[in-house]
Amino acid sequence: MPMIRLTVPIGVLTDQGRATIQRDLAAVLLRWEGAPDTAFFRAQAWSYLTELPEGVQKTAEDDAPRFLVEVTVPQGALSERRKEGLVEEATATVLSAAGLSPAEAPRVWVLVDEQPEGTWGAGGSIVRYADLVALAKGERADA
Repeated sequence: MPMIRLTVPIGVLTDQGRATIQRDLAAVLLRWEGAPDTAFFRAQAWSYLTELPEGVQKTAEDDAPRFLVEVTVPQGALSERRKEGLVEEATATVLSAAGLSPAEAPRVWVLVDEQPEGTWGAGGSIVRYADLVALAKGERADA
């Protein structure tokens, strides 16, 4: 059950980008996690957009906007190759939503947080990675 959160200064996304970024990032996350493209798994991929008030984000150098993408997945859900692909595609998705070129990629940070086994709860019980894998296999078989 993945979660993705984008934190940006208010006003830096294009109108179109702001309208689509949450679903776009959730789709990127599910794709790299290898989850089936089903209504159930899409509903479990939570996506947040946090817009910071003007003037609260700075660096020691300049005031150009920075973008923080925080990804939370069960431990073991992403191989190194999948993490690399996720970071690359999430970065491109954010840049597109802000109308920026790939040259601006260093302004996008993607942090992948792997939730240790036994520490993710949903629906009143612990969610185990093996259960998610079995569920995904069942969803693929049903498709």
